[in-house]
Amino acid sequence: MTGRFVYWMNVSADLRIEQVAGEQGGGAWMRIGEPLHREFNARARALSLMVQGRTVYETMEGFWPGARDDDSLPGYLREYGEIWTSMPKVLVTRTRTHAEHNTRVVNSDDAIGILADLRARTDGDIGVGGATLATALLRARLLDELLLFTHPVILGAGRPLFDGHDEPLELDLLEHACFDQGVTLHRYAVRNVQA
Repeated sequence: MTGRFVYWMNVSADLRIEQVAGEQGGGAWMRIGEPLHREFNARARALSLMVQGRTVYETMEGFWPGARDDDSLPGYLREYGEIWTSMPKVLVTRTRTHAEHNTRVVNSDDAIGILADLRARTDGDIGVGGATLATALLRARLLDELLLFTHPVILGAGRPLFDGHDEPLELDLLEHACFDQGVTLHRYAVRNVQA
């Protein structure tokens, strides 16, 4: 039994995850319609658990618990709220000691060893949210896959997919698909990952 860390992110065609600081996954450049969000829901529901950095976690925590039961929202958004709040999660942080919504808190100073052990004891995909966390897993050779939803825009500046990664990263394409509004999915295996 070995889990797979899957870094899941919306990106621009030039692999930016934010155009300006603080967008937190909500940039106007993203084209997320119902068909794409239903794909998010299906993939999230299939995860064994989620591991998120503090910024991503707090962004999700600020919206999805309330969305779960908000009748003014479309059903597919309420569904994602139910998925996120119910899913087992690990929050990697230096500043928090408690989190709700089925979440275990791990101090980021000790995170890599704890996450390596978690990966070894998990069967299935472990969704990774956050560039800082994904970069740390990549450096430790623990990041198994990238699941990129590429939006048809070049931002030219902003936060990259990985923080401070300046080496070639060899990948193998596992899957690709197209969605409404020109968004494409590319799922890659990362080569030379620690077993």
